[in-house]
Amino acid sequence: MTQTESEYRAIVARCRKIYELKMQDYGPSWRIMRPQTVNDQLFIKAKRIREIEMTGVNLVGESVEGELMAIVNYSVIGLIQLRHGFSDTTDMTTQQALQLYDQYMKETHDLMLKKNHDYGEAWREMYSTSLTDIILTKINRNKSIAAKGNKTLISEGCDGNYMDMINYAIFYLIQIGNTTSK
Repeated sequence: MTQTESEYRAIVARCRKIYELKMQDYGPSWRIMRPQTVNDQLFIKAKRIREIEMTGVNLVGESVEGELMAIVNYSVIGLIQLRHGFSDTTDMTTQQALQLYDQYMKETHDLMLKKNHDYGEAWREMYSTSLTDIILTKINRNKSIAAKGNKTLISEGCDGNYMDMINYAIFYLIQIGNTTSK
C-alpha cells in the first residue's frame, strides 16, 4: 500500500466514524434534501474554509479540518441523493445509509487511484488554497448542472464532481496532517 493510500484510508475511516455517529444521532434525515440543498451545504462549508484562509479569522472555532470532513460526508450524501433521488421522508435505515457510504467511498477511492497515478500526485505540490478553490468550482458546476435538470452536453456529471470534491478534501486533510499545507 502506498503512503497516499494509507493516509487516504485513515482519513476516510475518520470521516466515516463521524457519518456513523451522526446517523446514530439523526438517522438519515438528510434524505429530504434536494440536490440544490446538498450543494448549498457544501458551499457553506467550502466558503467558510476560504474565508478562514483569506482572513485568518475563525470566530466560530470549528476547525478547517472539521469542515473538510463535512465536505467529504456531504459529497457522499450528494452521491446518494443523485443516484437514489431525494425523498419526502426518511426512507432508508441507518444501516442502508452506511452501506451506501461504503459503496460510494470505494468508487471514489478507485477513481482517486487512477487519477493520482495519471497526474503523478500533483496535489502534493499544490497550495491548499487551490484545493479549496477547486472544490468551490466543483460546487458551482453542480449548481449549474442541477439548474439544467442534471443534463450535460460534454462535461462529467454531478457524480464526478462529488467524487472530485471528496478526493480534494481528503488531499487537503492529508496536507494538514503532514503539515505541508502551503
